Amino acid sequence: MSRHGGTRVGSGRSKLSPEIKKKSYKVYMNIETSQQIELFGVGESFSSKVIDLVQSEIKNRSHIKEMRFIDLFAGIGGFRIALEEFGHKCVFSSEMDKYCQKVYEDNFKDTPSGDITQISENSIPDFDILTAGFPCQPFSYAGRQEGFNDKTRGTLFFDVLRIIKAKRPKMFLLENVKGLKSHNNGETMDIILSSLKELGYDVHWKILDSHKFGVPQKRERWYCVGFDKKVDFKFPIQTNPNTTLKDIVDVEAKHPDLELSEFEKSRIQHHFSSSEIRVPHDNSMYAPNTKKGKHGVFSFLKSDKTLRFHIGDAAKTQIQEAYYCSLDSVAPAIIAAREPKLWDISRRLSVDECRKLQGFPDKFIFNVSNLQAKKQLGNSVAVPVIREIVRNMLYYYK
Repeated sequence: MSRHGGTRVGSGRSKLSPEIKKKSYKVYMNIETSQQIELFGVGESFSSKVIDLVQSEIKNRSHIKEMRFIDLFAGIGGFRIALEEFGHKCVFSSEMDKYCQKVYEDNFKDTPSGDITQISENSIPDFDILTAGFPCQPFSYAGRQEGFNDKTRGTLFFDVLRIIKAKRPKMFLLENVKGLKSHNNGETMDIILSSLKELGYDVHWKILDSHKFGVPQKRERWYCVGFDKKVDFKFPIQTNPNTTLKDIVDVEAKHPDLELSEFEKSRIQHHFSSSEIRVPHDNSMYAPNTKKGKHGVFSFLKSDKTLRFHIGDAAKTQIQEAYYCSLDSVAPAIIAAREPKLWDISRRLSVDECRKLQGFPDKFIFNVSNLQAKKQLGNSVAVPVIREIVRNMLYYYK
């Protein structure tokens, strides 16, 4: 009997020391990753370049000490999951929604504090990293010359600002909807960025799509990082842009409560029984003075395997009336008021499948109703994106 890399009985070989003992592994990667290894790795062979990069990263991480972070507008803890994976410690969290607080406590054994507007920055423990997916309601510009009083949810960003100003963390990570970039002709984002820069932080922002990071959901969000010193920061590049819903959907599972209505099933069937590309549907059920009654409803199967229903207004042909995914497509961004529907299996996604869309771990607990769970996931961050941003923040801050 022989042991790979060790001592073979009767061979006369001495046992190999741990530093030269070898094991073989099979690793799958996409083309882009292999190209980066060829570019950045040191060594003559591909395997030596891989080893060089792995050892460099191990050396880099060994110098990273445990950091303390706070989790504002915590939701159900998407930011916390990513930061704890890197060995960092949450010392404070804040979330107002009682159902989110319950899920947060069930998973982290820690109940978030409530309304952040009622919490003094001086009562918050010192920390190194701040995370916040602050609400995306518009700012009130009425009190602009006075410095934006925090009187409405639309100005909750300034609670983030006052905490950063008082506690001076090493870095922060903020998340918001893509529309923040263009809100009020870009003035809202300009105010956010200039306010952070006025506090002396080196600020970087970018729109990233979660589908590029291994989940089958097109979820574009605005991410902003800041550092208390000049940092040559770079946002992460895509890691796995090829996933589809078939990677997360259990087609064998029975979900009678998730089945599409008979009306939805019948019009999907009508679409695929037609030889037309843009399929007209019966609009006699709609009042003549409504858009649907006046212009009709049409369906169209796009090249990405999504089925779209729209109102046939000649002036506005893309007034979308319904959107259906398929196993071969990706989902649109799940939001609090919407869950993806699939035309090819005639049902909506389950809570567990929505969890996978956001990259939450398998062990994550939802001891709330399915409606609440989907609402919470729709309001959450995509964990795989946060993970990669945090990885780069720690790397470039050194």
